[in-house]
Amino acid sequence: MDWSAKQYVKFEDERTRPARDLLNAVPTRGPRRVVDLGCGPGNTTELLLQTFPKAEIVGIDSSPDMVTNARARLSHISFEVADLTTWRPDPAAPVDIIYSNAVFQWIAGHETILPRLAGLLPEGGSLAIQMPDNLDEPSHVGMRAAAKAGPWSAKLAKAEDSHTPIATAAAYYALLKPHVRRVDIWRTVYNHPLDGIDGIVEWFKGSRLRSYLSPLDPAEREGFLAAYRTAIAPHYPTTPDGKVLLAFPRLFIVATR
Repeated sequence: MDWSAKQYVKFEDERTRPARDLLNAVPTRGPRRVVDLGCGPGNTTELLLQTFPKAEIVGIDSSPDMVTNARARLSHISFEVADLTTWRPDPAAPVDIIYSNAVFQWIAGHETILPRLAGLLPEGGSLAIQMPDNLDEPSHVGMRAAAKAGPWSAKLAKAEDSHTPIATAAAYYALLKPHVRRVDIWRTVYNHPLDGIDGIVEWFKGSRLRSYLSPLDPAEREGFLAAYRTAIAPHYPTTPDGKVLLAFPRLFIVATR
């Protein structure tokens, strides 16, 4: 199923904040070329352009809908549809920064892909990655519970297959350190105030819930979402101003050659 750029950007400010935090930690300065790997609708590409106005910026995404929206947003930037698992830069145009915000949680094979990407960089170049690390949060435990709670359970038996578990910081350090000079890894928990339980549902309709909703017909989707709301409601109490706080852990990695 293709991504929906319209749904994703409903929370653009919140989704862009960790992208900015990741970018602020990249030590590479004065890059010639920067690739936004998994550029989405172009919000992160715009950050790269603002930070490195003299660099050639290229956005890559596997979703045609995302690339179409990114091109409309930044018409003077080059965007391409490509398989992120096999992408390689043009040997004649080396890349100084490979930047990937909230992408690799969807891609298996970190043990081979990440060292390969790091190996594509010149000396002083950086691989910068941010991944949601929330599969054990109530928001995601509730998805799995709701998937088993109704007549749609057979259709959703493989809904988790597209979700790649995130390894520990120590595992990523050990994986990348032999290929680079420096590995910086940290974990941040963001607390997003949203408009009640429905706000959480709308947030994840742009990401994880896609895997659960796609196989279902309209009636089943409504039933599943009702079960999901019931499963998560006890874990997200309403604050005095009527909001709920969505705790959202993210893992950051900056590997520099």
